[in-house]
Parts: sequence; structure tokens; C-alpha cells
Amino acid sequence: MAADNVLNALDVAKTQWYHFTAIVIAGMGFFTDAYDLFCISLVTKLLGRIYYHVDGSSKPGTLPPNVSAAVNGVALCGTLAGQLFFGWLGDKLGRKRVYGLTLMLMVVASIASGLSFGKEPKAVMTTLCFFRFWLGFGIGGDYPLSATIMSEYANKKTRGAFIAAVFAMQGFGILAGGIFAIIMSSIFNAIFKAPTYEVDPIASTVQQADYLWRIILMVGALPAAITYYWRMKMPETARYTALVAKNANQAAKDMSKVMQVEIKPDNVQPVQDSSNSFGLFSKHFARRHGLHLLGTASTWFLLDIAFYSQNLFQKDIFTAVGWIPPAKTMNAIDEVYRIARAQTLIALCSTVPGYWFTVALIDRIGRFAIQLLGFSCMTLFMFALGIPYHHWTLKENRIGFVIMYALTFFFANFGPNSTTFVVPAEIFPARLRSTCHGISAAAGKAGAIIGAFGFLYAAQSQDPAKVDAGYKPGIGVRNSLIVLGIVNFLGLLLTFLVPESKGKSLEEMSRENEEARDETNVVEKDTLNSSLSYV
Repeated sequence: MAADNVLNALDVAKTQWYHFTAIVIAGMGFFTDAYDLFCISLVTKLLGRIYYHVDGSSKPGTLPPNVSAAVNGVALCGTLAGQLFFGWLGDKLGRKRVYGLTLMLMVVASIASGLSFGKEPKAVMTTLCFFRFWLGFGIGGDYPLSATIMSEYANKKTRGAFIAAVFAMQGFGILAGGIFAIIMSSIFNAIFKAPTYEVDPIASTVQQADYLWRIILMVGALPAAITYYWRMKMPETARYTALVAKNANQAAKDMSKVMQVEIKPDNVQPVQDSSNSFGLFSKHFARRHGLHLLGTASTWFLLDIAFYSQNLFQKDIFTAVGWIPPAKTMNAIDEVYRIARAQTLIALCSTVPGYWFTVALIDRIGRFAIQLLGFSCMTLFMFALGIPYHHWTLKENRIGFVIMYALTFFFANFGPNSTTFVVPAEIFPARLRSTCHGISAAAGKAGAIIGAFGFLYAAQSQDPAKVDAGYKPGIGVRNSLIVLGIVNFLGLLLTFLVPESKGKSLEEMSRENEEARDETNVVEKDTLNSSLSYV
């Protein structure tokens, strides 16, 4: 069968140094992605203090609701667009040809975000949103390309762990963002020693604080810039070259350069165009993979509603239960420090371990079991936090709330946040793999946008100060947590649409081996008919 020896060699190849190199090269993109997406939540309150303080007010300045929604959510809008565009482009032009472009876009947009300019607050926020949209656009491209590249390099026994390890670098990115914010806010606080807001409202936000948020945003460009050279050195994946570009000989040569696999290029048959190939919008695709795409897209959509709500607005939840002190008891820089410390603790104790539990167990117990477990536990913990919410707001119960809240992060990452990234890179045909992963990821980002914009409204309390600032009374944190519990339960049900891919080759999952057999049968039949006609 055409190119079988190339694909089989990849499936049975022993784990070797290049696999780990590819994990780091692809994973650094996700390190940057997570840093850039989530570091904004560390500085939004600082932006409110700097640009929206009202002289004579008894409260520190806060971002108006529409500005807060835009600053938090615009990068997610860019990410959604980037996932669709680069997912499609990765199948049309090849994974490698567009892989470096996404990284360069992240580098330029990260630096530009920190240089956001304008004489008025509105102008600064507008330019910040503009550059963060393009930052998100680059981040979006990293999702389908990194997942597809890693899946096509890996062998079938450890493929899940390799793809999950790439995604697990997100945890380190979130952790790095928190740690860097802690370090920088400590340095600024030590140098400028600003008083609390209660003591001196004007002096509590020193002029130099404007540099703090800019530095935090711009540092996100460093890991992406460092990784660019090695991304450009990676060869195109053998599966794309063999199955999509139709050049099995080149695929064999490329893999022989970077991996210790026994492939004899001279004996590799060229891949012929398949008369059986079908497009994304064909009835054939709908029959074969329609439910799979619905499953991967819908579960990612529901997961991200909850996951991004928790991540982007955990500072508000911690403030609501009293784990972070009221803003007026701190200066602006100290508030950044307190928020970063809380988020770093959550990342260190629950987010990062959750990712690596998935890496360790995904090829043992399977994707389906991990996703089902994660959604189940997230549902239970959300209900356990939301239904008796007023119990958790009591001072003596706050530590219990934080522990329960941290467990939802653990089971998000040792659960659907990892598996929804892994599975779409395994179950679709090579010529549509990047596109379908991009569609699934974009559905997730649509959920994230709902989480970011919806939770901003929903979690608003009846606090008169917020109403005066332009907020409308929302359904409150308690009901928001209950709604997120329902969302996770729906994700649990839709998990049954997603097939298990543990231990199977990509061609077996996508059924491309059936296409190849059909193609061979067609060729043999045509040859036989020609021979009979000649006779």
C-alpha cells in the first residue's frame, strides 16, 4: 500500500530525543500563549486605578464594564479567528510553512501591547485592544499547528502523552506570568513605597505604575522569540508530505534526518491521488466524521465557558470571598502583588499538576475516561461551591472555598482542558486534520468569549458602588457557579460523541487506511478491465 512503510515506521518508532525536542519547540508556543492570554487578568485592576480614577472618590478607579470586557475578551476574539484561519492554512500550505508566522505575530503584538499609546484613557485602551486582538490571532494559529505537528511526529503508543505535554506547557506559562508579576510588583513596591489608598488616594497609584503593566505584557515576547529559530529548522511532518503533498520519498528523507527510523527512500512508492478523497463539507465527511467533529467542538465549547470564566475572573471571586483584601486597603502595586500571588498559588497547587497527571495517564486509561472524570468532578465542585455559597463567604470557611476552587482547576486540566486539545489532532484525515482541530478550538474560544463577557455581567453583585460606576446588577457569583456546574454537566453528556483513540494509529482513527484500500481496489479493477478490453 502506498507510503505504508513511512507511516508504519513512525507508528512503531521508539521514543527518542527528537520527540522531546519537538515537545519543547511546540510547547514554548503554548507557554507564550498562556502567559499572554492570562497575564491581562493580573493588570486589569491596575489599569482601572491608573486611567479611571475619579478625583475625590472614596473608591479606587475601576475599568468601566464595557472596557473591562473588551480588554479581557478581545484577545480571545483574535484567537478564534486565528484558529480558523491558520487551521485551514496548515492543511493548504503545510504545517511548517506557517508555523513561524504565528510566532512572529505573537512577538510583535506582545511588544506593541506594552507600547499602547494615547493621551486619553480611551485611546490607550483602544490601542491595547487592537494589539491584543492580533496577539490572539497569532496565538490562535498555534493551537491547530502545534497539536497536528506533534500528533504526526509521535508514535501511536505515546502519542497522547506527547500532545498533552505540549499543551501542559500552558500551565508553566500561567505560573510564569504570576511569578514575574510578583517579582516586578515587589521591586516597584520596594523602590516607590506608595501609601495605601485609604491614607492617600492620589499617591497610592504612583506614576511609575504605568510602566509595571507594560513590562508584564511585553515580557511575553521573549519565549516566542527564543523559539523561532528552532521552529524554522523543523522539517515538514512526514504524514503531511506523504498523504497530502503526495511525496512519500521526501517524507522518508525528512524523517531520516531527525529521527532514528528505518526507512528506505528508494523503495517508497509515490502516493497517488485518491479518487475517494472527500472535502470538509461533503456528505461523506458528515457520515464518517460529522458526529466526531460535533463532539470535539461542543465539548471544547462548554469546557472553555467554565475554564476561562474561572481563570480570567478568579481575582473577582477571591475578592468576593475575602481572600484578597479590599482595594482601598492597598496601593495599586500591592494589589497587583496580591492578585498575582493568589493566582500563582492556584497554578502551582492545582493547574500545573492537573496537566501533568494527564500526560502521565492519558495513554494508560485513555482520553475518554479522563475527560469523563474531569467533567464529572468539575460539575460536583461547582455545585458544591455554588449551592452553599454563603457558607463559604464566612471568614472561617474561606480556606475551604479556595481548596475546593483549586480542585476545579485540577480536574479541568486532568480532564477536558487537556483531552479536548488532544483528540481533534488524532481522529481526522491528514488533509483536514489541522482545519478540524482549528474548528474545534475555535468553538472552544467561542465558549471562552461567552465566559469572559458573560461572567463579567453575571458575577456582578448588588454593590451600589459598582452600579454607580456603570455596572448593572448581575445574578451574582453564587448563581454563576451553579450555571457553570450545569455547563460542565452538559459537557459530560456530549463526551459520549467523542471516540477513544488510545493505542490506535492516526490512519486507523481517520480511516485513511480504508481510503487507501479503496484506492488500491479501484486501480486494480481499472487495470483488470483494461486487460479484459484488450483481450
